Amino acid sequence: MIESLRRAGYNAMMVSENKGFAVTLTLNGLMDTDALGAAIAAGLRAGDTIALKGDLGAGKTTLARAILRGLGVTEDVPSPSFTLVQEYETPKLAVRHYDFYRIENAREIDELGIDDALDDGAVLIEWPERAENRIARDALRVSLTASSETARKAEIEGPSRWQRIFDTELKVAGDP
Repeated sequence: MIESLRRAGYNAMMVSENKGFAVTLTLNGLMDTDALGAAIAAGLRAGDTIALKGDLGAGKTTLARAILRGLGVTEDVPSPSFTLVQEYETPKLAVRHYDFYRIENAREIDELGIDDALDDGAVLIEWPERAENRIARDALRVSLTASSETARKAEIEGPSRWQRIFDTELKVAGDP
């Protein structure tokens, strides 16, 4: 599996400043995005924040859908662009999916109940840069960049516990 991860662009390194890790992946289509979503879902636990950053069309909502599918959500997963938050009860834990794109003032976030959501579940946040001071310091941060029509670069950093999860859970398309 390590060799196939290298072929896919898996390059993990320890980040000494926050005793965490960083990894860069090349996602060559939906199968790779689904694999990344499944790996994140496998490690997700109550109190976790996943911050999904990237330009319009970079794949934030697609990755959020993959994470939720990895948690067992079978219903339609719409973008929360207009509702600002969508709630899901998964077999593993409750998840709230937020979109901060339309947030104009960080104080608006207080009304969205993120602290309550983290008490008994996890949160996925698109456009976290709109309220960076409200994102947990120990969040798993995923920055997506479109590198072609179908490929995305995912730069991921977070607490060191995520490195173990990525090392054991991540399988990219074509892995045996």
